[in-house]
Amino acid sequence: MFHPGQQLLSLWLLSLCLSMLARAGSLPRAAWTGCRRMGNYTSSSTTGGSGTSCVQYVQEVVSQNCVVIFSKTTCPYCKMAKNVFSEIGTTYKVIELDEHNDGRRLQEALAQVTGARTVPRVFINGNCIGGGSDTKQLHQQGKLVPLIEQCAPCCAATGSEGSGSGRFESAK
Repeated sequence: MFHPGQQLLSLWLLSLCLSMLARAGSLPRAAWTGCRRMGNYTSSSTTGGSGTSCVQYVQEVVSQNCVVIFSKTTCPYCKMAKNVFSEIGTTYKVIELDEHNDGRRLQEALAQVTGARTVPRVFINGNCIGGGSDTKQLHQQGKLVPLIEQCAPCCAATGSEGSGSGRFESAK
């Protein structure tokens, strides 16, 4: 019989092992993930959520796009951040957490990744720059555009979302 602490540790170790196997390609991702990526959308699996897979999803989206905003549709600070990028003509990827199937889990994953749970969480070139006020302040100081111009070649060369014309692409 397991002690509650031992049971939690065992579950954590199992999750860690499954995660390592999946990364190595030994186990299909859909077999263990709680936050599966389906095209530009994610959905919960029926087996329950995995914070690790949501963290991986956040990291994947951030690494594949120059500018990413994790947002909520009704948040004025989120609107402020999106407006700044629109004003300077920069394409950005938006993940609207309040319209996303795994929005709550993704917000928890953002807390793990950035240390802050609030939205928006704005990423440029793989780095979290903060929220709406931080984004606006960087722009007013003339520091935002130089950060965007430093975007990794993978974003600029392929024309993927995250650099360009002031449009945004939403993902659910």
